[in-house]
Amino acid sequence: MAEMANYKVQNNDLGCGFIAGIFKCSRKSLVHSLPTNLTQNHLKAPDNDDSKKPKESKEVSFVISSNWGNPSPNPEVKHTRKPSLDHPRPSSTDTHQKVLQGRRSSDATRSSTSSSNGSRQIKVFVAPEDRKIQRASTTSSAEISRKISDHHQANEGRALVRASSSSVIHSGQLGNLRLQPGISSLLTSNSTPNSTPKCKAAVMGNIVRKSSDDLGVLNSGNKLDPEELKSLGNEAYKKNRFEEALALYDRAIALDSNKAAYHSNKSAALIGLGRLIEAVFECKEAIQIEPTYHKAHYRLATAYLRLGETEKALDHYKLSGPYAYSKDIDQCQVLQKCLSRCIEAQKLQEWNVLLNETQLAMSSGANSAPQVFALQAEALLKLHRHEEAYSTYQNRPNFSINLCAKFFGRANSAYLLMIGAQVYLAAGRFEDAMAAVQQAARLNPGHKEISTVVKRVRAVTSARSSGNLLFKASKFTEAIVAYSQGLEQDPYNSVLLCNRAACRSKLGQFEKALEDCTAALHMQPCYSKARLRRADCHAKLERWGASIKDYEVLIRETPGDEEVGRGLFEAQIQLKRQNGEDIRDMKFGSSLVCISNNERFRHYVTSPGMSVVLFCSKTRQKQVLQALEQVCKRFPSVNFLKVEVEDHPYLAKLEDVSTIPTFKIYKNGSRVKEIPGNDHELLESSVKLYSGSGL
Repeated sequence: MAEMANYKVQNNDLGCGFIAGIFKCSRKSLVHSLPTNLTQNHLKAPDNDDSKKPKESKEVSFVISSNWGNPSPNPEVKHTRKPSLDHPRPSSTDTHQKVLQGRRSSDATRSSTSSSNGSRQIKVFVAPEDRKIQRASTTSSAEISRKISDHHQANEGRALVRASSSSVIHSGQLGNLRLQPGISSLLTSNSTPNSTPKCKAAVMGNIVRKSSDDLGVLNSGNKLDPEELKSLGNEAYKKNRFEEALALYDRAIALDSNKAAYHSNKSAALIGLGRLIEAVFECKEAIQIEPTYHKAHYRLATAYLRLGETEKALDHYKLSGPYAYSKDIDQCQVLQKCLSRCIEAQKLQEWNVLLNETQLAMSSGANSAPQVFALQAEALLKLHRHEEAYSTYQNRPNFSINLCAKFFGRANSAYLLMIGAQVYLAAGRFEDAMAAVQQAARLNPGHKEISTVVKRVRAVTSARSSGNLLFKASKFTEAIVAYSQGLEQDPYNSVLLCNRAACRSKLGQFEKALEDCTAALHMQPCYSKARLRRADCHAKLERWGASIKDYEVLIRETPGDEEVGRGLFEAQIQLKRQNGEDIRDMKFGSSLVCISNNERFRHYVTSPGMSVVLFCSKTRQKQVLQALEQVCKRFPSVNFLKVEVEDHPYLAKLEDVSTIPTFKIYKNGSRVKEIPGNDHELLESSVKLYSGSGL
């Protein structure tokens, strides 16, 4: 890694701070929820909202003339816009309802008539939040349309319009006062050039309620308001349905891409889904639209922190206004120092220090930084802890390499792939290792360390393929030579060591085979093939105790493996025979030992290992015996005994058997569990637990 330590970044697309530092020398999510207080289907703005204060309602008059051909001029209606920090603005439907809201006992609008021209003049209060209604594209999602329908139906009861049973309003007479698309069509749908248009509504005295047909047009999917989509997205977000929220925000952006809140809310949904790099791009879009958008700056800083970009995170925390606290700045500075120590440890090849610092970095906030995971995997590889290195690399954030290259830069992404290639090589995933290192070379051609890894991966992969072909041809000596050539390039490759052990075992070189298996298990303790071969080598050398230990580890990992169970049983038989013990009643497989006397019972339950005893009657035991037979097949190393209580009442009394059938489990001479005879699932799970617990 020395070459990596001296490599200097010259690529202008690299990230700054920690990421650039790596190449000079070589997830509790902080998602802040959208506003959560709902009042009449609207999200309440936070106290620190910098929105404009509400203005007084304005009274606007318009004239309904009996002469439809000569409409009277209407006064200009002024609309006020209220800036938003992520909270939803009132929907266009609600705005329309406010414009046409009828008179109530306290604040009803007044209407008057003018006798001079036979016209009727109506005064209407225009709500301060009224705004131009957005036209929307046709929806493609039935689910979103259903939610919008529910949203309108919830507000249907509040849509009251002041009118007279004799008054008829034509949409063309409203001047600058716009109606919701769809309502206008309803007003004119039944009109003809020579007929008087009628409003399609249910009349109750002087009060007219919007009919469900009106809402049906609004909810048909032909016209959607982006503010409604955002509101629905917020509701989904609060319920942690991030995919649904993301789809709704995308729809809102498609209708109006110039609203910063839509992009900021989309970034929150992406953060909830763990797609932090995409969230960064959305936050940047929001800030480009509205540079002083505090919440977008805060979300961007949070995402940068989790991605390990501490310098950028600090910059945006400072632009977050009231959202950023001193603890956020402190956390960012602590992480910055921790990442600097990571860089220094890698440079000095202090792998234990690097391992500790990367763990600290993750706990300090950089829980989604791919470079931190790669550094930790590199440290584990250098410490020959290949199994842990593989687990760490697999648990890294799942960002596509194209996104990483766009965000972190090509050289940084090449480093991630280079570490991944070494991890895959150590784990025996040779094809994946080759694909990763070749992609790294394409991203950063000419890099010395990447070139070295390319050569090593090719050599090891070739040696493994050649050795396997020779082994299949029973040319074990030649296969040993091939595997050894690969080990010269990668001395700690557990797969090559295990394969060479198999060749040496075939040639009767059991001691050397044991050495190779032990070396492989040192790198990968859960490498079951290497442990099985070592158990077999111990058995060939008649080291039954060591063989049993390896088999017992394997039987805990794969309790139903017949090969492992038989190997363990044979080793136990040989050990007992070597010690001069009685083995007449020992049987492998599904056979039960029927206890004939108290001495035989004591012999089994006090012997090392595990025994399962069924206390039953001579009759009505078919089902319980069938269940026990199935468990016997899955756990061949366990002793299964049957005691018929009619023949041995003293044993039943001595073992406190109160009901039959009953299972009792014994481990190394101690009774550890009692299970009712009809609970077959509990029996199997308990046998699995105690056969692998080592108690």
